[in-house]
Amino acid sequence: MTDSTMRIHRALARAGIASRRKAEELVAAGRVRVNGQVAQTGQSVDPSRDVITVDGQAVARPQKATWLVLHKPQGVLTSRPDGSDRQTVFDLVPDVPGLTYVGRLDYLTEGVLLLTTDGEAAHRLTHPSSEIERTYVVTVRGDVPTAVRRARGGVELEDGFVKPTAVDAVQGEDRQWQMTITIREGRTREVRRLCEVLDLEVRRLVRTQFGPVRLGSLQPGASRALTPRELAVLAALGPNQGEMSG
Repeated sequence: MTDSTMRIHRALARAGIASRRKAEELVAAGRVRVNGQVAQTGQSVDPSRDVITVDGQAVARPQKATWLVLHKPQGVLTSRPDGSDRQTVFDLVPDVPGLTYVGRLDYLTEGVLLLTTDGEAAHRLTHPSSEIERTYVVTVRGDVPTAVRRARGGVELEDGFVKPTAVDAVQGEDRQWQMTITIREGRTREVRRLCEVLDLEVRRLVRTQFGPVRLGSLQPGASRALTPRELAVLAALGPNQGEMSG
């Protein structure tokens, strides 16, 4: 499958015709044609070249997906606007139809947050089986040397065992430490819950990397488009690799 091809059900979903499951039903019912021929379940198509119709009506060619990385500031919700005065991540990025976030950061957590119009890829990248590495820098107080040793051996949380792929710490001022923690599970508030079990007081939490995407010099509240290299690496991660486009 080339960079421009995809499964027929995904092409229909990307074009806004139906959900992936409903699109599969349309194909199975013989209601979808590709270049005049009845489409087959699982068939690969190139939406930029192939003529796709549903019940005789041409399907608009899907637009190239939008991919952004936002430096989410502290005190901003990772959610859709709810009618209140609370600021959300969508107040900080361009108003792009269909834009959704890839996973969440809690209200107080800062750092890398991906957003995309490719909902299927967003789901894939946050699925537990993706095991995409996420790196956090957490400012803490407590017995950090002991906590680092415990974390490296793995810790049991209420929803399962977690063993970071890397844990390091540097002592700072005012009895504070900066711990760098890399995990793959991506569970809800995992780093904060890990620190709680390790008897550490969290003062600040910043996600500095999600897969190949690094925070770098991006300022709080600022966003940028993903680079071709970042998109290529993300496309190769997780289940159903190779079907993401940007």
